[in-house]
Amino acid sequence: MTTVTPAAAPRRPATAPGRLRFGYGTNGFANHRLDDALGVLADLGYEGVALTLDHDHLDPFAPGLARRVDAVRRRLSALGLAVVVETGARYLLDPWHKHAPTLLHDDPSRRIEFLRRAVRIGADLGAEAVSFWAGVRPPEVPPAVAWERLVAGCATVCAEAAGVPLGFEPEPGMLVEDIAGWRRLRDALGAPPGFGITLDIGHCRCLEPLPVPDCVTAVAEHLVNVQIDDMRRGVHEHLEFGAGEIDFPPVLAALADAGYPGLVAVELPRHAHAAPTVAARSLDFLRAAARRGERR
Repeated sequence: MTTVTPAAAPRRPATAPGRLRFGYGTNGFANHRLDDALGVLADLGYEGVALTLDHDHLDPFAPGLARRVDAVRRRLSALGLAVVVETGARYLLDPWHKHAPTLLHDDPSRRIEFLRRAVRIGADLGAEAVSFWAGVRPPEVPPAVAWERLVAGCATVCAEAAGVPLGFEPEPGMLVEDIAGWRRLRDALGAPPGFGITLDIGHCRCLEPLPVPDCVTAVAEHLVNVQIDDMRRGVHEHLEFGAGEIDFPPVLAALADAGYPGLVAVELPRHAHAAPTVAARSLDFLRAAARRGERR
């Protein structure tokens, strides 16, 4: 296991006010070695990565973790890439059940251990945030019990956050699926200062009642991580930019106006079959949309 230095602080490069930094999720490079994926993204001009801990991308349960984390840290530094740590690997903890166990299951110990390791890895990498979510409530678990388990699990993770900001992500279909649910959870935890929000822009279009730019403004002071993708109302499907219903220049303008300093990372986990092409297209789109947003 890695060793966390108490003084370790998240790496957040100084950024000109209003200038957004774009990253890309490594879950969209599932067919690449992590080292190769990082090189491609740096060559394309991305400034950071959202690193999903997974079987082939820095497996937190495989032998030699400290050595492998150090190698990734050095690679990120050499390429000039910032990093956030994502924990949405599908079958990492259970080869039969996607995302199981979650914090809501009868025995969440493996999930809690995974999140502990993610926090420690994030600290060692100088990550700007570690992101996680609630999970889908198992049908046999009553809603009140699931909620109690979620609060208890999040409290455990917060207690071991090692100075790395936590970004809790509302996810459609999960126990906490929207901003209102995140606020309720934060209040139940006593509003710990390191407990922020991961906002997926596509999710805002999918189910939030407010327009997407207003969602950004509503949580701006708590925003520690942003995922970005296109989406349609009522359909939880991550789409390439332009294939959904989101008008992106106002969204990016809202992020810039809020002074958000973190990564805005493309979240296209089902596009790994054409990852370099999709990543190149995505960055061109976001840069153009940001320029249009500046002129509004």
